[in-house]
Amino acid sequence: MTTIDTFIDALPKVELHVHLVGSASVPTVLELSRRHPGSGVPTSEEELRRFYTFTDFPHFARVYQAVNALVRTPEDVATLVLGLARDLVPQGARYAELQVTPFAHHTLGMPMREVTEALDIAASRSLSDYGIEMAYIFDIPGELGEEAAKVTLEHALREPPAALVGFGIGGIEQERPKYRDAFRSAFSAARAAGLHSVPHGGEMSGPETVWEVIEGYGAERIGHGINALADPRLVAHLRETQLPLDVCPTSNLCTGQITRIEDHPLPRMLEEGLYVTLNSDDPPMFATTLADEYRVAHRAFGFGKEELAQLARNGVRASYLPQDRKQALLSEIDDLVSAG
Repeated sequence: MTTIDTFIDALPKVELHVHLVGSASVPTVLELSRRHPGSGVPTSEEELRRFYTFTDFPHFARVYQAVNALVRTPEDVATLVLGLARDLVPQGARYAELQVTPFAHHTLGMPMREVTEALDIAASRSLSDYGIEMAYIFDIPGELGEEAAKVTLEHALREPPAALVGFGIGGIEQERPKYRDAFRSAFSAARAAGLHSVPHGGEMSGPETVWEVIEGYGAERIGHGINALADPRLVAHLRETQLPLDVCPTSNLCTGQITRIEDHPLPRMLEEGLYVTLNSDDPPMFATTLADEYRVAHRAFGFGKEELAQLARNGVRASYLPQDRKQALLSEIDDLVSAG
């Protein structure tokens, strides 16, 4: 019988909630920070790891923005995508939906077409070089308001990468009410163009943000959603609709949304019958990986092989892979479980 660690590594997985800049490995960030001195991002590994110790979500957002400012060329964009693909291979991952924030690249002077070409090249090479299928979700940085929504939508509609499947929003949720109409309008236009609605909600704010992304953005899948449990009516709605929630436990710990990993609501979300997937969010920044999130679920919550396999199945079913690819991955998971 295989050990739990061997099982986790072999378990076919998909990564549905990971950010481009947040996926940058420590060596990659150090290379970029040394290339661009004076950026404020440390140039030694020890200092960078201290830099990645967050006090709260706004602090994390400031660090993220500083690292993002190191990504200055389309080649840098492609390097990050390929770095993620390489890192996913030994974790049993097959597919990732990577959240890209084009507004951040636009403000650094990168033309839309060049960003798109870099994403297209990287998706092709991710598959040919590493066997990882890469899809993209364009993500509005919510605290930056109407201009960020406009640029993100324009890029998604005018110059989309071939693998663009979704439209999202992240950042500081408490800032969103100021720009409610702009965000609703952007999501409406994106959905009309055939993109899936995949917003963050209920990560650092309450159930009202989850309701807003459901009712105002037409959410088909929600990033985090951990604070939905505070509203019994919302829990009932999520249970009935089986609207997937992309949960990232270590991220929530590192940004101060929970105080101990054992306090994470993931087990209760499952007990309530909610549809949950397991993801890494910004793995090097949080000293985690996709496979490590499955290990956390085993160590902190006592999940065994079948519970972990079910989380992997949930991710496959909630993904935007073609149906035949979903079925192939589900069969792989079932075969692994049957083998013991």
